[in-house]
Amino acid sequence: MKTFFAAALLAAAAAAQPHAVPAQDAHQQHTPKAQESASGAEEVLRRGEPIGDSSRVAFADALKEPQRYAGKTVVIEGVVRRVCQAEGCWVEIGPKGEGEGSVRVTFDHKFSVPKDASEMNFRAEGKLKVKTLSKERVEHLVKDDGAKIKTKPDGTADEVTFLATGVELWK
Repeated sequence: MKTFFAAALLAAAAAAQPHAVPAQDAHQQHTPKAQESASGAEEVLRRGEPIGDSSRVAFADALKEPQRYAGKTVVIEGVVRRVCQAEGCWVEIGPKGEGEGSVRVTFDHKFSVPKDASEMNFRAEGKLKVKTLSKERVEHLVKDDGAKIKTKPDGTADEVTFLATGVELWK
């Protein structure tokens, strides 16, 4: 009888276990790791929160008048140009087709994207931010990271970044 009671108690505990997953672990269950390959994906690869119905902003408009959208939740689309090769924790996106300019998209280390996501189509919901980079920071990014930055006469530059809460990638 003791064996039966112990087995029933273990079975009940095991059945309750999936419902007791901490929030961080639950997020990780629904968000696959960046080490997955994006190269063979034919469907949409999603990371972070689902993209909602925020205003859609054309990429060219976001770059032309970033202050107009700064701090507002918007959805932007583009093509991935570069991906962080250490962790997949940021991407640089540019406009679809022939276009200049780019935006660095970060995820606040809440999720990551595959390191081979370059050239994939990209949609993200989040907030644009404009900050002025010091002359020293600009020089570092150009020299050490290969960044292409349009500088002001004093050597500083305005950087437009995007903090995404959710992203979608597809071929």
